[in-house]
Amino acid sequence: MGMMGLWRPMRVLLGLLLRRPILGTSIIPRLPNGEILLVRRRDNGLWSLPGGIVDWGEDITTAARRELAEETGLTVIQMGRLVGIYSAPERDPRFHSVCVALEAQVEGTPRIGDPAEILEVMGFSRDELLHLTLSHDHTQQLRDYLAGNTVLA
Repeated sequence: MGMMGLWRPMRVLLGLLLRRPILGTSIIPRLPNGEILLVRRRDNGLWSLPGGIVDWGEDITTAARRELAEETGLTVIQMGRLVGIYSAPERDPRFHSVCVALEAQVEGTPRIGDPAEILEVMGFSRDELLHLTLSHDHTQQLRDYLAGNTVLA
């Protein structure tokens, strides 16, 4: 079998390995005063839930705790409920990702953890949240959370 004969199965294998959705998590962080903390993204200027990609060797809650601390300086006191699993291919404009959204009770002083990624961090009341348009599909995630729903979308 020549090089051309080997390239075809290699290309199929690479496609199978590399063209897979990326697993991520978003956190709905409830502050002690009842507000929900959001971060304003540098890449598109929109508010969003903190979160990110699950690293190799991490479970979902470890990734959620790490991402929250990296982006906002906050600590998870207690993980709350599963809000949903969001997997629509167009939910993230950068790539196909599957996002596990979790509620968390948090504490600490909010701060910008990564200025290259985050422009601002701020707590919002329930009423304020209902009037925001968030990045990615985070508006839907927040609506599902505020409605008390657990979704597979």
